Parts: sequence; structure tokens; C-alpha cells
Amino acid sequence: MDNGLYFVRVEPAGGGRAENGGVLVLRDGRILGGDAFFYYVGTYSGADGRWTGEFSTRQHTRSELAKPAFGAKEVAVAFSGTYTQGTAEVEATCDHGGYRLALRRIADA
Repeated sequence: MDNGLYFVRVEPAGGGRAENGGVLVLRDGRILGGDAFFYYVGTYSGADGRWTGEFSTRQHTRSELAKPAFGAKEVAVAFSGTYTQGTAEVEATCDHGGYRLALRRIADA
């Protein structure tokens, strides 16, 4: 994966209406990012168009509007998927189910 700032879209693997978006900074194997109510911290590795990693989520702002993208306020997520220049798609799993993530690079980091 190229270092950069990425827009990330999260949706349940089984379909449905729940969807969330945020940003991730991918830099030298580290993941930092979040959305309006949650932040994400983790690691990744990859080569030849495939990558794997893990990250955890934590709530940084309390609100009645907060809807956890991964089903809970604090969760560990494992993922694997593919990438090309500037985009990636992954399948992610956690204790609350499976998810699809789509990433699109929006700036260099």
C-alpha cells in the first residue's frame, strides 16, 4: 500500500443499509484515522497487491448520533484484501460480524 490519506467506506458484508465513512492515514505499516465519533489505530503489511492488518476502534466524542461502524464502541478488527495504486478493498471481521471496506487515496502523506 502506498503511504497516504485515504477515504474509507465501511458497510456490512451481508449488505443492508448501515454504512459509515471516515479517513485513514496509512504510513509505513501504521494505521491512524477515524470519523466524527471514533478513532482507529493499527498496523498493516502487504506486497504484490495483497495486504493484511488489524486495528482497534475507540470512541473519542460522545453523542446520541454516534453509530459505531463495527457494531461496538471499542472493537478489534482484522482484515485482508487487495490494493492497486490509490485504491484498496478489504474484508474485515470482528466480534460483531463481517464488513467490507473500500479505500480511496485522497492525498499523499
